[in-house]
Amino acid sequence: MSLQRKIIHCDCDCFYAAVEMRDDPSLAGRPLAVGGRAETRGVIATCNYEARAFGVHSAMSTARALKLCPQLVLLPPDFERYRAASRQILAIYHDYTPLVEPLSLDEAYLDVTGIDRCRGSATLIAEEIRARIREEVGITASAGIAPNKFIAKVASDWNKPDGQFVVRPQDVDAFVAALPVKKIFGVGKVTAAKLNRLGVETCGDLRGWTLADLAREFGSFGASLHRLCRGIDERPVKPDRIRKSLSVETTYVTDLPDLAACRAALPALVEEFQHRFERAREPRPVVKAVVKIKFADFSQTTAECGASAPDVDVWLRLLDEGHARRRLPVRLLGVGVRFAEGKEGEAQFPLFREAPG
Repeated sequence: MSLQRKIIHCDCDCFYAAVEMRDDPSLAGRPLAVGGRAETRGVIATCNYEARAFGVHSAMSTARALKLCPQLVLLPPDFERYRAASRQILAIYHDYTPLVEPLSLDEAYLDVTGIDRCRGSATLIAEEIRARIREEVGITASAGIAPNKFIAKVASDWNKPDGQFVVRPQDVDAFVAALPVKKIFGVGKVTAAKLNRLGVETCGDLRGWTLADLAREFGSFGASLHRLCRGIDERPVKPDRIRKSLSVETTYVTDLPDLAACRAALPALVEEFQHRFERAREPRPVVKAVVKIKFADFSQTTAECGASAPDVDVWLRLLDEGHARRRLPVRLLGVGVRFAEGKEGEAQFPLFREAPG
C-alpha cells in the first residue's frame, strides 16, 4: 500500500517588496511596489500589503497604481538580491526533502511524504521551514499542506501573510467542493467567466457536468476540469524543472507606428537577447525562433519557425509575418528561442514570463 502523499506549497509574502523592506527598514509600513516607471509604461511586479489596501496589485500598470495610491514608493527591481534570497530559501527546503520543485524565485512545492523530520508531520515541517525563512532570510512565507499540488497551492493562499493552512485527506472533498471555479489550476478570467455564464460558480457545481459535456465545451481542458473539481491531482513534485525557452521583450514609451519602426527597434532587442543567451549557457540546441508582438489595442500575436541558432534575419522575417496580421502600431516587441525538449512531461517555463504575483 502506497503512502498518502504529503505536499507543501511554500510561497513568500510579497517577495520582492519583502526583500526591499528587509534591507531598508524605513520602508516598513509604507505602501511599496517594485516595478517599472510610469513614464516607460512600466508594470508592477509585486507590492506590499499596505499598497494592496489601495487596490494596487501585480501586473497592474505603474501609472494606474500611482493614481490609486499617489504616495506609493516605487522601486526598480534588483534581481541579484532577490536571487540571493531565493537561493537561501531553496537551501532551507533541501534540508527537509530532495523533492523540491521551484515554480519561481519565491514559491515551490515540497514532497515530504515519508520524511521523518518533525515526527513525520508535514504541518510541523511547514512551521519549521517558515520560522527558518523568517530568522535566516528575514522575510515571511506562507504555506499550504495537502495530499496534492493543486490543493496545497490553493491552501497556501488561505492564511496569507505569514500563515499556513492544512487540508487533511478526509477534508479534501468538502474543501474543494466549496472553492470558486476560478481557483482551479489553469482557469483564467475568460474560462471563469464562461463557466459562470453556464451557471457554474463552484467546484461543487462543476461536478454535475459529465466528462463528455466538459470536453464538448472546453476541449482537452475539460478532462482537467473534471479531475480537479473533484480534488484529483496526480502530478508528482518534479525537482528538475528545465528551461525550454529564453526570451527578452520591451514595452515602448511611444508606440512604434509601423513595420519600419519595428524593424529599426529590433537590433537593440536582439543585442539584449544575445547577452542573456550567453549568460544562460544552455547546453541543449535551439530548435525554434519566436517573435512576440503586442499591438496598440493590446491584441498580441507570436510568430515562430524552425531555427538552429539566434538569428537576426530570421527574427526580422518573423516580425514581418506577425506585423502583417494586424498592421497596427506596436507597444511591445519580444524575441526568443525554444530549445530541444527533454523527456516528455518535463515542466516548462513560459517563453515570455508574466509579472510575478
